Order: sequence, then C-alpha cells, then structure tokens
Amino acid sequence: MESSTKQEPIQSKFGAKTTARQIAGHYNLRGKNAIVTGGYSGVGLEITKALAKAGAEVLVPVRNLLKAQAALKGIPNVKIGVMDLMKPDSIDFFAEQFLSTGKKLHLLINDAGIMAPPLQRDPRGFESQFATNHLGHFQLTARLWPALVKAEGARVVAVSSRAQRWGGVLFDDPHFFRTEYDPKRAYAQSKSANVLFAVELDRLGRDYGVRAFAAHPGLVPSTNLGSSSMSEHASGVATGMMKILPRILRLFRVTSVLNLFKQLKPHHVGDEFKTNQQGAATPVWCALSGELAGLGGVYCEDCNIAVAVQDSASPYGVLPWAIDPVQAKRLWSLSEELTGVAFPSEGTPHTV
Repeated sequence: MESSTKQEPIQSKFGAKTTARQIAGHYNLRGKNAIVTGGYSGVGLEITKALAKAGAEVLVPVRNLLKAQAALKGIPNVKIGVMDLMKPDSIDFFAEQFLSTGKKLHLLINDAGIMAPPLQRDPRGFESQFATNHLGHFQLTARLWPALVKAEGARVVAVSSRAQRWGGVLFDDPHFFRTEYDPKRAYAQSKSANVLFAVELDRLGRDYGVRAFAAHPGLVPSTNLGSSSMSEHASGVATGMMKILPRILRLFRVTSVLNLFKQLKPHHVGDEFKTNQQGAATPVWCALSGELAGLGGVYCEDCNIAVAVQDSASPYGVLPWAIDPVQAKRLWSLSEELTGVAFPSEGTPHTV
C-alpha cells in the first residue's frame, strides 16, 4: 500500500476564482456515472451542471422532489432519485436501486448538509447535523461501495467547511446528550467528521482504486447557509442569506456583516466571497483533476491541497484534529457502530 498524501499545497494550475465549469471543461466524462447529494441547490447544483455538461450521467438524490425537478429541469444527463439522509431505510433503498442497475460509480460527491439548526434529533436520537452531514453520507458510501470498487478508479468527495477549525469530533458525547447544545460547535463537529471520513476512506479504499478527498467550497454568500428545518445546505439549501442573517450574526457573536466578513474571509480570494460557480470548483477539482492522480485523503480549498495549520484562529488551512489518522480510525469505528453498517475489505458492505 502506498504512503499517505502529504497535507500540503501542490502546483495547481487552478485557484480561488476558478469555476467548476472551467475545470470540468478539460474532461470528457461520457460513460462516467456520478452521484451528487445536495445537487439541486446552491453549490451542489453548480457541481451537477458542470459534471453533466462534461458528459457525465449525474444522479441526484433528493428530499424535496418538486424543488429538485424545478431546479434540474432542462439539464441534460441528469436523473433524480428520492433519498433522505436522516432516514437509514431511505438511504438503503436509494443505494439498492442504483446497485440494481449494475452501473459503475465513478464519482460520489457528498455535498448535502444542514447548518446550525436548533437542537433536533433523528428517529434514532442522533443530533441532526452529525446524523445528516456525516452519518448519512457514511452509510450511503458504504452501501454504494460495490459500485465504487467496480469503477476501478472512483473518487469520493466529502464537502466540508472551514468550520472544521472550530472544533473536532466530541467522541464522548457526539449527540449532545450531556453537553449543552451549541449549534456552531455541532456544525464544526460534523465538518471535521467529513474530513476524517475522507482520511480513513482513502486509506481503506486506495487498494481498490477508490480515492477520497475533503473539499471546502469557500465562502459563498449566495448559497443558502442553513435553516431551522431539515433541509440541505452546503453548499446547499434553506432559506437564503438575508432571511437568516440575524441568526447567523448571533451564532458568530458579531454585530455586523463587516465583522462577520472579517472573522470568516478567505486568505487568498482577493478578500472576496465566492460565487456558486467558484464554490463548486474545489469539489469538482477533487473529483476530476489529473493533478491529484495517485493522491488522496487530504483537505482541499481554492482548488489546491490546503496547508496544515496548528492555530484554530487561522482563517484557512486544516486543523490537526480533522486530519489525525488515529481519530479518523476512531470515528470510523464509531460510525459503523452508530449506523450498523460496516465496510468490508472487499465485496458488499454488511450490517453489524
């Protein structure tokens, strides 16, 4: 087994202002199959458009069928399937339908998510952000594993966030049964979990031709940042920036948009927020780029491998708790225990 990829930038020919279509335009994806969760809103929609325009057959799992049909109407090479990341049976059914086609899965982009709702729990009692942003995607990836292996060169992209710098996984109480619930802290946990997931999945998958990456889209104010309802974010969904801005300002303990910008602004984006098209670029780069051939298990931003940093006050880079291979293995075991789904060394995932 080859050694792990260093968490340090490479000489990428793309950057912070590159768009997803500029990257995908370099590739002919005819004959390739992709699944993009959250692929009908915000950054996720731009990921879908870029892959489809390059020729890939894109399957978008959705909770809101009417909204998805309206958003995806007229885009060639795109199909819709029904799935709810908060419902394990729904995930299994979606995956079984795809596997029944016998298709290979070349690209899996786990983009859907929620951000900073009031404390909510899924039917198992699990905290909603951890359940949706991490556990749901963990189960989906496990169930789709045979199709990923069959592709003989698949890539899995976990869409994370710069929020990973606010804190790692609370292994002793991930669902806030005893810890006072802090929506910002819970979101940070789920985004750190996304990175750890990519670290361990890449370690386990590279002998089977499956490589994994975590991608930070950047700060995208035009995308929906969150809502108190169970809807997709992330790059993803909900009610719109202006409608939720007062709550976001309270969440970050700031009193103005200017102070929020100063707290969150990127380090080399010309001090500018990104468009949806620019936000979609890094996930698409992770999914397609030949610059990443033979690499994996790293956190990326601005179409490059991000730097590893030690200071949580840094506005960029990835923190140690999000890329620690020991914590990645620990999260993997916890995720198998919580979902009841285990990745096999080969073949089909089984229930534990």
